[in-house]
Amino acid sequence: EARERSLNQRGCVLWMTGLSGSGKSTVAFTLEHLLHEKGKTCYVLDGDNLRHGLNKDLGFSAESREENIRRIGEVAKIFAQAGIITMVSIISPYAKDRNRAREAMENKDFVEVYMKIPLAVCEQRDPKGLYRKARSGEIKGFTGIDAPYEAPQSPEITLHVSKSGEKTPQDMAHELLRYLEENRYLEF
Repeated sequence: EARERSLNQRGCVLWMTGLSGSGKSTVAFTLEHLLHEKGKTCYVLDGDNLRHGLNKDLGFSAESREENIRRIGEVAKIFAQAGIITMVSIISPYAKDRNRAREAMENKDFVEVYMKIPLAVCEQRDPKGLYRKARSGEIKGFTGIDAPYEAPQSPEITLHVSKSGEKTPQDMAHELLRYLEENRYLEF
């Protein structure tokens, strides 16, 4: 509480989940920029970036995915406890893993953000060429193609786009900023 008071903000985790190409990282980094402009302390824990360091020993089996999310959840909890507004951008396809991350937060706020973007739009974006590789059989177990994605049942926020270009990452980041303001995360 003393850290939050000195930062004049409340630590929390915005857990951004959705298919590959749904814009999780782009929106998270856009929100980070908006928060920095307001003088807020925040950080993005990006699933792809964490795979190169903290989680480089993990593969993509169900067990490895579960451990990947567990580790990221623990780091996010530590950041939130330090009063930092933490954005986690990670596919996290299984509800049980996201719920475990929520439960681990103890007294800190966990805000599930569902990037509800249709598979067709994600495939159209395909910034890393992963859908093409999954469709051709080069990649096996790809979420949304031949591995499941369990959509959140009751997320705190749903950012929905039904067709490409409907909402920009800036529009979505501003929606999240409004949520943080309305729920008094940006003050103590």
